[in-house]
Amino acid sequence: MNPVQTEKLYKLAIEGANLGKEDVVFDLYCGIGTIGIFASKYVKKVYGIEIVKEAIENAKENSKLNDINNIEFIVGDVEGAFDGLINKEKIKPSVVFVDPPRKGLDRTTVDNLLKIKAKKIVYISCNPASLVRDLSYLEDEYKINKITPVDLFPWTRTCGVCDSAKFE
Repeated sequence: MNPVQTEKLYKLAIEGANLGKEDVVFDLYCGIGTIGIFASKYVKKVYGIEIVKEAIENAKENSKLNDINNIEFIVGDVEGAFDGLINKEKIKPSVVFVDPPRKGLDRTTVDNLLKIKAKKIVYISCNPASLVRDLSYLEDEYKINKITPVDLFPWTRTCGVCDSAKFE
């Protein structure tokens, strides 16, 4: 991965979210927690969800190293863990970042995004086809505000364009 372009992508995502001190943020498919950690200084609370246990261990270590105390990382598949946070624990995010695998969002996650009516969703995608499909699922409830391509692999033949879409 290209760290210079990744930083640009994350800055665009954070700026696009227009975060405030009272926001509760969900970072779905959070990996090692980078987006949530970036966002944490602007918001009240961040919840990161990732299925890979080692990634969550790294995310927790990253937040500890950066002295961040308003972030909670959860090991689990997004479909189940996200559903649990909103339906069992009754936590309502105001902003949701999603950075799903190439296959895009599962239907339960889409349904939950439609149900919670967060004021903003920032969707980061490395697969334009699944991005377009998922946007079509969300467009009845959310207005697509902006799509910004960021090439994470410049000067290569690899198709490495990631798109960041912001909804309001």
